[in-house]
Amino acid sequence: MSAPNNPSSPASATSLEPATAPVVLVTGAAKRLGREIALKLAANGWRVAVHYRDSVEDATKTVAAAALSTAGAAAFRCNLSNETAVRNLVPTVIEHLGRLDAVVNSASTFEHDDAASFSFAAMEKHLRSNAGAAILLAQALHTHLTERNANGAVVNLLDQKLWNQNPDFMSYTLSKAALEAANTMLALALAPRVRVVGVAPGLTLTSHMLGEDKFAALHKLSPLGRSSTPEDVAATVLFALQNQSMTGTTLLVDGGQHLMRFERDFSLM
Repeated sequence: MSAPNNPSSPASATSLEPATAPVVLVTGAAKRLGREIALKLAANGWRVAVHYRDSVEDATKTVAAAALSTAGAAAFRCNLSNETAVRNLVPTVIEHLGRLDAVVNSASTFEHDDAASFSFAAMEKHLRSNAGAAILLAQALHTHLTERNANGAVVNLLDQKLWNQNPDFMSYTLSKAALEAANTMLALALAPRVRVVGVAPGLTLTSHMLGEDKFAALHKLSPLGRSSTPEDVAATVLFALQNQSMTGTTLLVDGGQHLMRFERDFSLM
């Protein structure tokens, strides 16, 4: 089932903290790394707008887990490849939670292509959801904070792959490179109202392309003998949101994997 063109009302919600508690929108927060980030922020006093596309059951579980902390949460459905839907997402969050103070762009389209299979369609698909949506959400946050005379932050999830390139996942890598460049431009354009920080994990979670044993072996391939964990990444996102003097830069959280040379993407090694 495809996501609608416009964000829906919250799929579920907990009892919310007072309106003075800050609100963060975390995209792709229904599961995996986005979920870990959402729960980390909820545990540290943030009310969390849990974005999802199709994973309504997982989003509901994330909201319920956030309810175990002191912060409230609600789930919002949106197709990030649809410009109209993305433009409606922030106003919908504000309508239901009363305010928005930060955006964490964690959702990501990740499909394989290379120089031989590259197409305009593949590039556009990745650019729309991985870079374009993040820029529009930053733009909307800036407008809202200007109206409130308040300050906030955007954290964009990138990839150590940008500093250690290989020819796999070409369209995905191009989209993340565009987002990394947008970090600098947005940091300049949206200051002083909005800070913009990148967080670039290394190999953090396994996938259908990696067995558990293979993932464990690859996770150790770094100068520190371990790559990033979901907890590491979530803690770094929290740090970036809290540090009021940080903008226009990227924090690499990968155990130093970006310092090594990998001929192929982890999933194809």
